[in-house]
Amino acid sequence: MSDLNGLMAEFGSATDLVEAAKATHRSGYNDIEAYSPFPVHGLSEAIGFHKDRVGLICLIGGLVGMFTGFGLQYWVSTIAYPINIGGRPLNSWPAFVIVTFELTVLFGGLSAVGGMLFLNDLPRPHHPVFNVPQFERASQDRFFLCVFAADPKFDAPQTRRFLEGLKPISIAEVPE
Repeated sequence: MSDLNGLMAEFGSATDLVEAAKATHRSGYNDIEAYSPFPVHGLSEAIGFHKDRVGLICLIGGLVGMFTGFGLQYWVSTIAYPINIGGRPLNSWPAFVIVTFELTVLFGGLSAVGGMLFLNDLPRPHHPVFNVPQFERASQDRFFLCVFAADPKFDAPQTRRFLEGLKPISIAEVPE
């Protein structure tokens, strides 16, 4: 079944989905996703989502912006085009603060947006779960748990038996 992207279980309530997600993650599945029509408290912890690297990416981008702003002004003022105005030192760092701050904010913001897009694999106009007919109810009144075939523990018959043990409304194959 090389054209199988995963298996998706459909649940009728948020509590059933959270319990199923906890059991799935406890049993060793790591490449799982949960879909619900509204935010469900505790669902991200239940599927084992603890990675939040956008803050680190934003910090690195801000630091790059800070050093870029200060370095550019220092280079222009002291090396490339030194002009002595009013007896001030060439490296007048208080005058560099505004541009340094602005580039810190600019680079931090742009890196946060870029990092979010990259970490979420965006833009992705079509995801394989949209090929499952029942999935259109994910934005209305149904809750879905998908175990992807990329998971090292994924074995289609064994994973189907495991999902059937969670008492879902239905189980559907997610085609590639």
